[in-house]
Amino acid sequence: MQSALPKVLHPLAGKPLLQHVIDTARALAPSKLCVIYGHGGAAVPEMLKRQDGTGHGAIDTALQEPQLGTGHAVSQAVPQLDESVPTLILYGDVPLTAVASLQRLVDAAGTDKLGILTVVQANPFGLGRIVREGGTITRIVEEKDANEAERAICEINSGIMVAPTRHLKKWLGALSNNNAQGEYYLTDIVAQAVTDGVPVVSANPAAEWEVAGVNSKVQLAELERRHQLNIANALLEKGVTLLDPARIDVRGELICGRDVTIDVGCVFEGRVELGDGVSVGAHSVLVDARIAAGTNIKPFCHIEDAVVGAKSVIGPYARLRPGTELAEDVHIGNFVEIKNSQIAAHSKANHLAYVGDATVGSRVNIGAGTITCNYDGANKFRTVIEDDAFIGSDSQLIAPVTVGKGATLGAGTTLSKDAPAGKLTISRTRQMTIDNWSRPVKVKK
Repeated sequence: MQSALPKVLHPLAGKPLLQHVIDTARALAPSKLCVIYGHGGAAVPEMLKRQDGTGHGAIDTALQEPQLGTGHAVSQAVPQLDESVPTLILYGDVPLTAVASLQRLVDAAGTDKLGILTVVQANPFGLGRIVREGGTITRIVEEKDANEAERAICEINSGIMVAPTRHLKKWLGALSNNNAQGEYYLTDIVAQAVTDGVPVVSANPAAEWEVAGVNSKVQLAELERRHQLNIANALLEKGVTLLDPARIDVRGELICGRDVTIDVGCVFEGRVELGDGVSVGAHSVLVDARIAAGTNIKPFCHIEDAVVGAKSVIGPYARLRPGTELAEDVHIGNFVEIKNSQIAAHSKANHLAYVGDATVGSRVNIGAGTITCNYDGANKFRTVIEDDAFIGSDSQLIAPVTVGKGATLGAGTTLSKDAPAGKLTISRTRQMTIDNWSRPVKVKK
């Protein structure tokens, strides 16, 4: 990976590769989860520790040091394995295996058979081949140990297995490293199973990419696009209009109502909800946001931890920061930033404004260049703008301050005291014209 970050912690769709595998494993309702990690991977148990408070239960860990092969890796978890249930072995760098495929494998293996997830590939080079006799799996041979006939086999081992735990412990203890790699192969347990009379069965994933692993940034990028296309296809099946399914990134959970339209280049992170009839313009980023029905988000908007009411119009080039709550029919225009503020129905700030730590009433007009001065360098204060107020362009509201109901601030006002309801408040110096003044002339050197 050419990185200091352990491979399994590299993100796919905004989530570490390992997290994808853990989430899939949890969907199978296992009695226990154990992650085996390698030398230098201290960041892995740290990531798992941060999950302890998520309500899913703790994940056990086992350190493999040094790394002597896949069989040796699984051996490190032997003390933690429960003989009363089968053991399913997954890989932290194989993130896209579907729960349904694994369930088929678990069902096929039952409690007394060794199950292998296999797939037929047109180009199986470098992968372990499934050797069958009379249709029955007898062993798995690695590329470097295979003869010419075995290399012609196109059915390959994904590495994912489920085994009766009592037998698995015995088989792991009997592994040998007498092979071209000098490693303890997990795949060698297949021959042992055959010798012990344990049936060896297989199941297949629905698609080849389900068993694709990541060993480089190139492969990571390929799986990212594969995963995003899967998400896009699922959205299309639910009726979402994507202007280009190849140009969308969902890095979390995207929930869409009916007749939602998403233009190209949009990124969705965390949990994002789009109500019926919402349209999202090109190259917008939405993070942990809830957008109510009929809202039009124009291009190049950034919305994070915010709620937008129905039939609102946002952007282009608007930024809604955490704590923003907009009611219905609110217009937030180009280069307007809202932070930790509540804006009631039918209000608008259409151009070049900053509204921070404010409570804004209904039918309020906030003119271009308006700023709520909410921070004195140490503490933050709140601005209140009541219903039907009109804030003239280029006004500064120095919090804490209140603009009364129906009040008007003249353009260019710096408000440091409350503006009374229903009146015009203005703070300007008297306009002057200086006679006999001339513009300076540049001195020639």
